[in-house]
Amino acid sequence: MVVEKNVFSELDFMAWEKVKIMLDDGSEAYANAPYIISASRVTDIPAFYMDWFMKRLAKGYSAWTNPFTNWKTYVSYQNLELIVFWSKNPKPLLDYTDQLATYGYYVQYTLNDYETEGLEPNLPPLDERIGTFKELVGRLGKGRVIWRFDPLLLTDKLDVAALLGRIKNIGDRLCGYTEKLVFSFVDISEYHRVASNLKRENVKVREFTVDEMLEFAEGLAELNKDWHFELCTCCEKIALEHFGIQHNKCVDDDLIVRLFPEKDRLRKLLGIEILPPDMFSETPQVIKTRRIKDKGQRQFCGCIVSKDIGEYNTCPHGCKYCYANDSQEKVGENWHKHAAHADAETITG
Repeated sequence: MVVEKNVFSELDFMAWEKVKIMLDDGSEAYANAPYIISASRVTDIPAFYMDWFMKRLAKGYSAWTNPFTNWKTYVSYQNLELIVFWSKNPKPLLDYTDQLATYGYYVQYTLNDYETEGLEPNLPPLDERIGTFKELVGRLGKGRVIWRFDPLLLTDKLDVAALLGRIKNIGDRLCGYTEKLVFSFVDISEYHRVASNLKRENVKVREFTVDEMLEFAEGLAELNKDWHFELCTCCEKIALEHFGIQHNKCVDDDLIVRLFPEKDRLRKLLGIEILPPDMFSETPQVIKTRRIKDKGQRQFCGCIVSKDIGEYNTCPHGCKYCYANDSQEKVGENWHKHAAHADAETITG
């Protein structure tokens, strides 16, 4: 059971403590020192930048450029307790699981099947990606690798029934390897990068209608009778609870406490107390004393506060529906900058 008691605001969560750090050039600067980082919603750090990330962890900080103001700020890792990795190909992460053991971490693994449409041209074959998923679970445990089929999209040849068939193929193979399936419906009209990238590539992708969302949810709930996954939407307004589908928290305080009960400091920072079961329940009582929703995310995002360290225009996967890249030319330029300065403060060198 989860209860809220003497709830404080997000401001009481010291996610943005300022500390003084020494930079690579020997000078000093102030940096934000978050307890949770996201790596990353806007680029695939596990697939392309794990070497860089591990070097920056060893250095104790990295730099981040605000995509809207172009201001450069610093992120210190001195308070770091937990990392949420996001990836479509986290295979390189397997080389660092021992080195990362000091931190709590889990993986949001986007495992789609748009091979026929060629929408994710630079990904390994589906079979290989499923193999990586299983290998990660073998290293980390089932609860620490979360399956995402994200985004869901339709074309003139890919309808709801066909999409459900592809999800069934993956779900049948991941049954027993994950606890959760997270999905979202593609947003084209709300993201100018998505619309312009699809137009440039002449890709005929369309959004779901409400009726199609309901049709999909009903079909997914039927499939889940065999899997028994927790089904969740990411950043979706539509209510699908009557299909057994909940709203998700991808950076999830409940999951963090369950996966890493030994991290007392992190639990206290999250404002969570765990009490033994009482006479009316066989499960521990979870008391939350802070609301720490990340107000910098979209309206229907349930994530708690974290600091994302990724940069736009740096993911070479080449997904044609991407919301974080302006063009493959820009990505190529930044990739060459990174290669020339692979241990620099920022991903882009």
